[in-house]
Amino acid sequence: MIREGRASDMDAIFHVRTTVVENHLSVEQLTAIGITPESIIAEMEAGDLGCWVAEDEGTVIAFAMADRRDASIFALFVLPEHEGKGHGAALLSACEAWLKSQGHGQATLGTGRDTKAHAFYLRRGYIPTGEISGHFAEDDVLRKTL
Repeated sequence: MIREGRASDMDAIFHVRTTVVENHLSVEQLTAIGITPESIIAEMEAGDLGCWVAEDEGTVIAFAMADRRDASIFALFVLPEHEGKGHGAALLSACEAWLKSQGHGQATLGTGRDTKAHAFYLRRGYIPTGEISGHFAEDDVLRKTL
């Protein structure tokens, strides 16, 4: 089941984020780049970040976030044991629909070139721009018309 994320989901969201294999970051690494439960909640409450979670039997197994300020897919992560079951595609669709409802005609994101995520986004219509992401020097910027 896909639903909007809530502040009360932050522990589960950070569990998913720090459990993934590809693009793994620890809580300490996330904090170092300014990503904390408090910062995410503040941006959600300000209306800048849209957040959705996928649940399985009441447990958050995946999440995605989109940033209305720059029309980006800010995050999309699925617990490894739940990959390949359609949760990521459903969450990506929720992000794209929300960005479109915010008046954006394109969505962008950054992801590593040699990852399953890169191939996932290419299959869903994202195109490399030739730019490199600001946070991680090895990340390609991808763009899709909504």
